[in-house]
Amino acid sequence: MTADRRTTLLTELVRALCLERGTEPPAATSADDLWTVFRALVNTRPPAPADVERLAMQDELLRSMIEEAGTATLADAQASPHDDRLLLWRGDITTLAVDAVVNAANSQMLGCWAPGHHCIDNAIHTFAGTQLRLECARLMRAQGHEEPTGTAKITSAYNLPSRHVIHTVGPIANGHPTDLHRRQLASCYTSCLDLAAAKGLRSIAFCGISTGVFGFPQDEAAPIAVETVRTWLGAHETGIRVVFNVFSADDERVYRGLLGL
Repeated sequence: MTADRRTTLLTELVRALCLERGTEPPAATSADDLWTVFRALVNTRPPAPADVERLAMQDELLRSMIEEAGTATLADAQASPHDDRLLLWRGDITTLAVDAVVNAANSQMLGCWAPGHHCIDNAIHTFAGTQLRLECARLMRAQGHEEPTGTAKITSAYNLPSRHVIHTVGPIANGHPTDLHRRQLASCYTSCLDLAAAKGLRSIAFCGISTGVFGFPQDEAAPIAVETVRTWLGAHETGIRVVFNVFSADDERVYRGLLGL
């Protein structure tokens, strides 16, 4: 996509989103500034349908950004020498083309509402598009209550290169996980795998559930993640391959040790 086309799309999308809420578009003119405004507007937009033309512009923008960032597949991940069903990949999960990526959601299951927040929930909803929040809202209305910790829901992935998003609510540990938190974290992994198997999926990529703002220390969370997945795979003949997705060098170091890499 050319720079001019991106600026045009962002200008039109920002104008439409501002018109929707009865506000004047900001004076931003550069693509970078317009992207910041666009992301803030969609992060704070209530779940509601949008017209076909606007969705087409949004989808063109997001897919081009993901394509330019470069998508990755299972072939880009490194398999454990002990079990080739367990893989490690460092990068942006919104660019990973697998059957399902796992989103560390909150109990409302509607995405992160903080404009431009650097959490995985915000990133997944931003790059999937506004359709994802709308689908999640439908699921939650049908359910009639907040999502319990340790369970999972599956949706389409819309503009992401993955086919699906599996949303799970991890425990809020605030730096001091209890035995209950550990059991709940393990339940997140088994619930996601159970759902993936039920849907016939063959690959799933886990983020570091609860290790961000929910405050579960990575050096305690990662062993739970790996051991829970190993145990589940040992008990189920599904052919599912599991990617542990990390973003930082420190997190990669932890997982490399656990996977024997």
